[in-house]
Amino acid sequence: MIVERAYAHLSSYDEETWPWSVPCVRQLLREGLRFTAPVTFLVGENGSGKSTLVEALAEGFGLDSYGGSHDWRYASPRGKSVLGERLRFDAAPRGHRMLTNWSARKGFFLRAETALDALGREGFSPDSVSHGEGFLAAFRGKFLHAGLYVLDEPEAALSFSSCLELIGHIDRLAKEGGQVICATHSPLLTALPGADIVEVGAHGMRRVAWRDLGVVDHWRRYLTDPHAYLRHIVDP
Repeated sequence: MIVERAYAHLSSYDEETWPWSVPCVRQLLREGLRFTAPVTFLVGENGSGKSTLVEALAEGFGLDSYGGSHDWRYASPRGKSVLGERLRFDAAPRGHRMLTNWSARKGFFLRAETALDALGREGFSPDSVSHGEGFLAAFRGKFLHAGLYVLDEPEAALSFSSCLELIGHIDRLAKEGGQVICATHSPLLTALPGADIVEVGAHGMRRVAWRDLGVVDHWRRYLTDPHAYLRHIVDP
C-alpha cells in the first residue's frame, strides 16, 4: 500500500455549503479515511459524495483533476477542488518515499466523463476502438507499476466480461504493490476477494461486507423478479 490514511483539517466551515454539506466529507474532516487493504471500493447512490471523495484523493496525490497519469499535466482550466487542495496523507510503510518525493510518485486517475480525451493524450487513442476497449487499453498499458490508482466508475463503459477483465487487472496491480481506490456502482467489481468496501451515503461512511451492500441486495432481488421493481415504474 501507498497511503494509510487521508485527512483534511479546517478550522471552521459552513455545513450548508458544498462540499462540507456532504455527510461523507464532514466525516472525513472529523475522522479521516483509513485504508486497510490495497483495494478500496467506495459505493453509494448518485449524489452520495463518492466521486467528490475520489477526485479529492486524486488531487491530493498530485494527479490531474481532469484525469490521467502523474507524469502528465493537461491544459485544463480546472484547478484543484476546495477539498482536494486541503487533503493530506499518512504514508503506509512502503509508500513513504513516494509521498515525500514528487518525482517518485506513480499513479493514474481515470474518470469516466474525461477518459476518452485523457487516454488519447497519453497514446491510447480511442478513435479506432470502442469506448470500453479504450478503457481496457489503459488498464493494460498504464496500470503496470506500484503507485496510487484512483478510478471513478470505470465500469461505465465496460461489458460484463470486460468488468471481469478489469477485476483481474486490479488484483494483479494490488499484488505487485499498487493501491487502488475506486468509486463504483458495480456488484461485480466490489466482489473482488480481500477488497475493503466503504458504503457512502446520508450516514457518512461505513465499512460493509459485499453481501450486505444495498446495491448487491437490489441486483439480487431484481434479477430474481424484475416485475417486483418494474411494476412501480412502467405503466401497465
